Amino acid sequence: MTRLNLLLLIAVIGSALYMVHLKYTARNIYTEMHRQELEARRLDLESDRLEVEKRAQATPLRVEKLAREQLKMRTATPAITVYVRADGSVIPAIEPPPPPPKPGAKPAAGAASGSAGRRP
Repeated sequence: MTRLNLLLLIAVIGSALYMVHLKYTARNIYTEMHRQELEARRLDLESDRLEVEKRAQATPLRVEKLAREQLKMRTATPAITVYVRADGSVIPAIEPPPPPPKPGAKPAAGAASGSAGRRP
């Protein structure tokens, strides 16, 4: 009977130690899960902050300013546009007509209206 009591005592102590080990492991896992949840929240906040910053950086006005200043880009006009056919040949540019003269402006020197002041 003493052997049986000793065997049961060892089984109870072993079971108790195993329960302590399981509790310890469960607490460690819970603590690690809590840390990971905090890290996930921190990363979500940082992601939201970066998204807002990205939207702020990509405004059309800022992109245009960077294109002009850093990339030396300019708005395309018919005067600087070159059209190319599919075979690679260039289509000649059509020059826009000169702007009409302003009222009261003097004609440019060497203009065709030079004979207006002469009498026959």
